[in-house]
Amino acid sequence: MPDVFVSGQPAPALPTGRGESWRGGLERRSFALAFGLLGLLAAVLLLAPTVVVLITSFTSGYSLKFPPPGYSARWYSALWNESPELIEAFVLSLELAAVATAASVVLAVAAALALARRREAWARTFEAVLLSPLMLPSLAIGLSLLMLFNLAGTGLSFWTLVLGHVAITTPYILRTTSASLLQMDGALLESARSLGARPVYVFRTVTLPLISRGILAGAFIGFMYSFDNVAVSLFLSDARSEVLPIRMWHIIESNLDVRAAAVSGVLIAATLVLMVVMERVAGISRQFR
Repeated sequence: MPDVFVSGQPAPALPTGRGESWRGGLERRSFALAFGLLGLLAAVLLLAPTVVVLITSFTSGYSLKFPPPGYSARWYSALWNESPELIEAFVLSLELAAVATAASVVLAVAAALALARRREAWARTFEAVLLSPLMLPSLAIGLSLLMLFNLAGTGLSFWTLVLGHVAITTPYILRTTSASLLQMDGALLESARSLGARPVYVFRTVTLPLISRGILAGAFIGFMYSFDNVAVSLFLSDARSEVLPIRMWHIIESNLDVRAAAVSGVLIAATLVLMVVMERVAGISRQFR
């Protein structure tokens, strides 16, 4: 800015540092405010359905209606005392998720050990194939597996349902296990081998303890995804293998049964408890940083 002469003397230039600092602070505050509001909106959109379901589960009415006409725990009592079909479906879902997760852990850990530290094209291609269920629609996976089992002539049973859930849960465990392997110091393995340790002993005493948190985190996510899956279960379950999500879908579709909201309330509470436990045990949030 040019100097301004007053009475033959140049006037001092106007300070610009304070104005620029003020504008920078305003920009930072407006940026934080805008993204804070967007984050709050996202949180409301994500949490609002859960809150609505929880409130509805304590209704005193006979149908799913929000806001409820009154409040009562009658439907939780009915869920325990008058819903043997829902309890049976719940137990079946637990068995399915447990078996599928156990099989997925074995497959995913073996694949991660073979592929995580390799950079060859075939290894990256094979890893992309194993992770493809994360990118494909669940409906497409369920339909394709149904057609495959029909072509093989195996029919539908509990074990075909297990195979379908193994296909969709393995990628989660593979992802977290591979991340744990990449973060592990390779010098530890080299030191164990140089001291004459056999591969199985190295895996049991060095590798497995270091990647156990990643395996547990992936197993928890895979278990919850298997337990809550609808699309694959809808295609691959038979009349004797109706899991809990399918049973809930049917009772809502037929008469808007409030017991479905009560089941949702139980599942939400159980999930929150399991998340806290797994965060303490495996540090789930640290596996995705």
